[in-house]
Amino acid sequence: MSITCQKVKQICNLDVSHEPMSANEISLRPALETDAWVLSAIHIAAIKALPATFYTEKELLAWRNYRDKPDGSNILKSMKVETCKVAIKGDVVIGFASFIVDELIGLYVHPKHQGKGIGRALVQNFCDEATAQGIDKVITTASLYAEGFYLRLGFTAIQKAPHYLRKGIVVPVTKMSKTLSTAPR
Repeated sequence: MSITCQKVKQICNLDVSHEPMSANEISLRPALETDAWVLSAIHIAAIKALPATFYTEKELLAWRNYRDKPDGSNILKSMKVETCKVAIKGDVVIGFASFIVDELIGLYVHPKHQGKGIGRALVQNFCDEATAQGIDKVITTASLYAEGFYLRLGFTAIQKAPHYLRKGIVVPVTKMSKTLSTAPR
């Protein structure tokens, strides 16, 4: 599938205002194969927006798979084994989360939509789905940037660990967990 940069900009609604948004203005749904290129664009944009504070430019480049333009092929492969949910505002995909059972694998929100509760809503949906399956503890591997975000959501740091990116690049991350409150059965 080929998609132009202009189409990705349209789909991602990159020319949005910074108006506050409530989590009620978004909806979540399972990702579709047709979302893969937009998810790749969001992944790239989110990483490009990070300052070289915790990671070097070289590490950030490896983290976004050496891409400046979207390529949904890796995301399509991941979608075969991971559950992927997207956050939608209107008809525009603005963020996504991927997970397998009790592990949150990835969470990305387009930079123009960050700080508005979208990441929180995606994590809550992941936790709710885990609880519905009888799971009482979830885990994630947080970038050093995201560690504070997860702490605010009730996750606890377990340990620092290496995360292996392409071309042999290794970056530090934090393994984290959260105990879920389960309803009595």
